[in-house]
Amino acid sequence: MRKFLIILIILVIVIGVSIFLLLGWKGKEGVKGEIPLIDIVKGVKASISISSPVFANLSYIPKKYTCDGEDISPPLEINNVPKEAKSLVLILYDPDAPKGIFYHWIVYHIPPTIKEISEGVGTKNMHEISIGVQGLNDFGYVGYGGPCPPPGHKAHRYIFLVIALDKELELSPGEPVNEVLNMCRGHVITYGIYVGLYGR
Repeated sequence: MRKFLIILIILVIVIGVSIFLLLGWKGKEGVKGEIPLIDIVKGVKASISISSPVFANLSYIPKKYTCDGEDISPPLEINNVPKEAKSLVLILYDPDAPKGIFYHWIVYHIPPTIKEISEGVGTKNMHEISIGVQGLNDFGYVGYGGPCPPPGHKAHRYIFLVIALDKELELSPGEPVNEVLNMCRGHVITYGIYVGLYGR
């Protein structure tokens, strides 16, 4: 009987921990606030749909798209952009970085009619690309920088955020992330998120 109780207690603990971890990584339909959002979209309703043919939402990003692989941007699909949108901004950030949010990629001047973003479009050190223009990421260069959490860390969340704006930004290529975000402030119509995981 005692052995049975010990096994039961262990099972309860394991199940409890599993549920806790699962809830902690729910998508935008999950518990409010569990996916850290940057402040310019807080209070705005999310309606844009983002997906990828190479990884599911809340699943691991293939190594190919990280600093341990080819470090190229993954393909994405975008839907449900409102007709009133004038332009889109695409941001990839890590809210679990040791020193706070770390921005891996930012693209702006994206046409609101875009439906697909091809693999590898975020070429390093290229300001103008097929879908728009790229800004300066937190690695210190223009273009895509893939997931690259410190070794030994648990899996970080990597948030692909697409923002629809009611205006076209008056910005040159190669601007720092914070400058782009400041120009977006007050002009966000809606947004969408897609979350990938990666640990080392």
